[in-house]
Amino acid sequence: MHRQLLILSLAAVAIMGCTTQVQTKPTGNSTIPVLESVQATEPATSTTATPTKIVKSGNFVKGEHITQGNASIITENGKTFLEFDQNFKTDSGPDLLVILHRQQQPKIYGITEKEYVSLGRLQKTSGSQRYAISKNIKIADFASAVIWCLTFNATFSYAAFK
Repeated sequence: MHRQLLILSLAAVAIMGCTTQVQTKPTGNSTIPVLESVQATEPATSTTATPTKIVKSGNFVKGEHITQGNASIITENGKTFLEFDQNFKTDSGPDLLVILHRQQQPKIYGITEKEYVSLGRLQKTSGSQRYAISKNIKIADFASAVIWCLTFNATFSYAAFK
């Protein structure tokens, strides 16, 4: 019993230690001081996030398949991404990759390895999505974003950067 009372007392002290009492001015003609309990909080810390900057962008146009939406290369907090907007939509297919291509209008068939860099598999066939671009990729060397079918070496669609 004494042990439970001791634990309960310690818990009450711990809880009370987390709040501070602040005296406020009485209102009207009241002479009774009013006490208000205020929860103590950590001071706000400011983060210095850098705003998103669009480096270049373009609208998707048909290659082998009709595709809609916009592709943008952006920088955010020192990192670079290829981003598709919420209007992005394409057909599904086997082995669809997202690549950066050196030409604004890549060939529909027969792309070679020296012409592109892969950012990975297409995440989904519609909606906004984002692909990280490695720091060792020189963005200035690439002129378009491409939805590319590896199996048939076919360009589904591409967005020429402006």
